[in-house]
Amino acid sequence: MSKSDLQVEYFTESYEQARTKFLASASNSDAKIYNYEHPKYYTPDNEKLSIDVAVYGPDGADNACLILSGTHGPEGFTGSAAQIALMKSGLLSEYQNDIRVVLVHAVNPYGFAHISRTTENNVDLNRNFVDFSTTLPANSRYRELHDYLCPQEWHEGSAEKIINQSNQWIFRNSFTEWFDALNGGQYEFKDGLYYGGQEREWSNLTLEKIAVEHLGGVRKLGFIDWHTGLGEPGEPFFLCFNEQDDKLWQRCSDWWGKTEIEEAAKNFHDGKRPTYTGLVFQGVQKFIAPTEMAGAVIEFGTEPLMDMFTHHCIDRWIRFGEQSDDEELRNTFRSRFKDASCPPDVAWREGVITHALNIQTQLLEGVQAW
Repeated sequence: MSKSDLQVEYFTESYEQARTKFLASASNSDAKIYNYEHPKYYTPDNEKLSIDVAVYGPDGADNACLILSGTHGPEGFTGSAAQIALMKSGLLSEYQNDIRVVLVHAVNPYGFAHISRTTENNVDLNRNFVDFSTTLPANSRYRELHDYLCPQEWHEGSAEKIINQSNQWIFRNSFTEWFDALNGGQYEFKDGLYYGGQEREWSNLTLEKIAVEHLGGVRKLGFIDWHTGLGEPGEPFFLCFNEQDDKLWQRCSDWWGKTEIEEAAKNFHDGKRPTYTGLVFQGVQKFIAPTEMAGAVIEFGTEPLMDMFTHHCIDRWIRFGEQSDDEELRNTFRSRFKDASCPPDVAWREGVITHALNIQTQLLEGVQAW
């Protein structure tokens, strides 16, 4: 398949294009379609922002699949393509009498449309699913890093300076502590990185509504949240957040392979998975309790970790930094971030679609047999 053919078939270059293609694919495959429009925010072209949902299968199904895209803004270009490929493949018709399949497109539509990892409030949605009625998780390590990770000015040497200072901190402590300090989320600095917020985001509330409306009564749920950034370029990287070695963890291993599930942590420095808080995965578990839920955040590798981290720093600077009103510079940075989140390389995209279809098929087969 040529680059242009692949582009036309699955991938898109804007949130609006992705939404249009998702809805058309859902309609053409006889899905029930639901739209949850944002009440306040719009695309850069003043078009509607919406979380769109395509539902397949019987209302009374005991078993179901939930597949999400766009939790982290521009990573949605890849997740959307995976969902569209599944709908266009015809695979869903083979399972429509046995299980329900719920595809949620653009969980964070603001970030998807504006090419930002975070929501309209600079909230990392994948850290927002915590209990805000209690004391929020503390992250004293992030407090040590905030000032140098979040400069007010951005110039040619800013990225190198941040990486050098990070490496110095890592040398004094450890890579695992640095990675945990960032990826664990923080709830103190509203203008900072990986900010989990002070209240539930619109996307959080809307995802609960979707879960209640379309997964109510389901007894067993298989879950995928598509992401990009971690892992080897173009290869799937599984982050299973079921309790390690319990029966649901084992079920994921049965679906996708023991090596893929159990060995993922070894790809991190020190062989330890980061301590995440407030994940979408954890939120959905609460929304559908006592339903059994097995699944994973599944990444596709793009650029080296430190390069992706730099994109996150620039994304934050565009919102809060000085001279960030330079429209040409902002657009240049956003274009680079988009390509880092969903590389335009045709071989990368072909490989990702092949993997995504296989992974989604394994999920469908596993949930049907559960």
